[in-house]
Amino acid sequence: MSVTASTFAAIPSARTSTITADLVVYGGTASGVMTAYSAARQGLHVILLEPTQHLGGMVTGGLSATDHGYFPIIGGYTREFYKEAAATYGQQELDHAKDWLSEPKVGEAIFNRWLKKAKVDVRLGERLKEHGGVEMQGKQVTALLTEDGKRWQGKVFADCSYEGDAMAEAHVSYVVGREGSDTYGESLAGVRPDTPKHQFLWKISAYDDHHKLLPLIDPGPLAKGKSADRKVQAYNFRLILTDDPVNRMPWTRPAGYEPSQFALLKRYLQTYKEHTGKDPVLRTVTNPVCFVHRKCDFNNNGPFSTDYIGKSWTYPDASYAERQKIWNEHMLYTQSFFYFLATDPSVPQSLRDDTNKWGRAKDEFTDSNGWPRQLYIREGRRMIGVYVMHQADLQTDRTKSDSIAMGSYNSDSHNVQRVAMPDGSVFNEGDVQVPVQPYEISFRAILPKPEQVTNLLVPVCLSASHVAYSSLRMEPQYMMIGQAAGVAAALAVEGGVPVQQVPIERLQAILRKDGTILHLDQQAQHATSKIRSER
Repeated sequence: MSVTASTFAAIPSARTSTITADLVVYGGTASGVMTAYSAARQGLHVILLEPTQHLGGMVTGGLSATDHGYFPIIGGYTREFYKEAAATYGQQELDHAKDWLSEPKVGEAIFNRWLKKAKVDVRLGERLKEHGGVEMQGKQVTALLTEDGKRWQGKVFADCSYEGDAMAEAHVSYVVGREGSDTYGESLAGVRPDTPKHQFLWKISAYDDHHKLLPLIDPGPLAKGKSADRKVQAYNFRLILTDDPVNRMPWTRPAGYEPSQFALLKRYLQTYKEHTGKDPVLRTVTNPVCFVHRKCDFNNNGPFSTDYIGKSWTYPDASYAERQKIWNEHMLYTQSFFYFLATDPSVPQSLRDDTNKWGRAKDEFTDSNGWPRQLYIREGRRMIGVYVMHQADLQTDRTKSDSIAMGSYNSDSHNVQRVAMPDGSVFNEGDVQVPVQPYEISFRAILPKPEQVTNLLVPVCLSASHVAYSSLRMEPQYMMIGQAAGVAAALAVEGGVPVQQVPIERLQAILRKDGTILHLDQQAQHATSKIRSER
C-alpha cells in the first residue's frame, strides 16, 4: 500500500500515545459539535478535538443574531438546539426571528450537555501538528497527530474547523479567494466595481494634506471587474454589549492604541451630518441586534466599522504564528475602534455619548475579560470536491437529488478591500447582498474527490465558489450539514465503504426521520407542521 509524503513527516514515535475511535472530528465549531453528536447518536464512538478551551465557534463566540434566513427550512438537531435555547427564556416555539436569538453562554452550555449525554469524547486544547498533522496510507487518513504528541486514529474523519487544516494536510484540493466570472459562469463573481452596500456615499479623499495615503486604505489600482483574486472578505469580532450599568464594563485604552489609524473614520464622521442631516450615533457605525437581559450582538455597519477590511487575505494559508498575529491585530483594531468612538475629541459628541452607554457584558466571555474568543472567519479555504456549489445552485438550479439540508440566507459577502481610486476618493469593494430563494445543498459538496481522500468529510470548508459560499457559510447551514456528515460517517463505518459511496437514500431517510428538511416540497409543509424531533 502506498504512503503519501505527508505520512513520513508524521510517523509516530514509540512514545506516541494512540487513542482510537470510529470517527475523529477536528474542530469544535457548531458544525463539529453537530457532526460528533449526530454520529454518536448513530452508535459510533466519536472523539471531538478542539484546539481552544471552548466549543461552538461563532454560535457561542458572539454571533447571537442567528443568520437563519427563511427559518422554516431549518430542521433536525439544529432546530432542536435553537428551540432548547429559546426555552431557556420561556419561549417554546421558533415562530419569530427574535426566538432564534440567545446568549453565547447559553449555547455553549447546551452543546456541552448534548455531547456529554451522547458520550462523545471531547478533548479541548488539542491542535493539529502544523506540519505532518495528518497520517495517511494511500487515499485513507489513518490518524491525526496533535501538538502534544497524541495520535488520534479513526475509521472516518471530519474536518469541521473554520481553517480546514486537516483537509489541507491531507492534500485535498482547495481554493482561497474569488473565482473570476468565467470559472462557473457567475455574474456575481470576482472583483465588483459596483459595490453599493456598506459604501462611502459621498466623496472622501483617500489622502492627507500632503497627499500621503491614509491608514487602512490600499493604494490600488482596482483590478478589472469580474476578475479573480486570492483575497477574502473581511473578518471581525462580534461583541456582546450591554447598556445595563450593573453588567457593563467601561471602555479602556488598549495597549498599542494608535488613534491615527482612524483618520478616515474621523473624516467620515465629521462630514456625516452635513450629508445626512443627522447626528451620528453608535448605530451609524455598528449594527446591534438586541435580545434578552439588555444585551446586543454588535456587527459591522456602513463604510467604516468593526470589519477590518483588507486584513484577512493571508489568514487561510498562514502559519499558526502568522494567524495568531492576524488574530491579535483584529482584536487590537476592535478594542481601539470602540475606545476611539468613546473618547476621541474628534468624534461627534452624540456618538461619544452613545458609545459610552454601552460596554462589554461582565457575564459573557468571562475568561477573556468580556472580549469574544472566536474571530469571525467568514471565509477561508474552500474545498474543490466532488461537486462545487456555485451561483446557479442558489438561484436557478435549486434542487438536488442528493440534498442533505437546505439554505436560504441571501448571498452575503462583506467587503474585501478598501481602495484609493484614480480620482483620489476611497472606495470599498467586494460586498455582495443578493436575495435567494430556499435551495438544496448537495452531499457531494462535503466530499473530497475520491482520487484524493476516501474517508474524510468537510462540512465547513465545503466545496463551493466564493459566490455560493457567501450564503452557505451561515452557522445554521454548517450545523445541518454537520448532522448529515455524522450520519454519513456512521453509514461509511457500517458499510466499510468510502464516504463517496455512502448510499444517499439511506442517508436521506435517516435525516428525514430526525427532522431535517431536504427538499423544496418539504419546506412548505414544514411551515405549518411540526417535525418529529419537536414532539
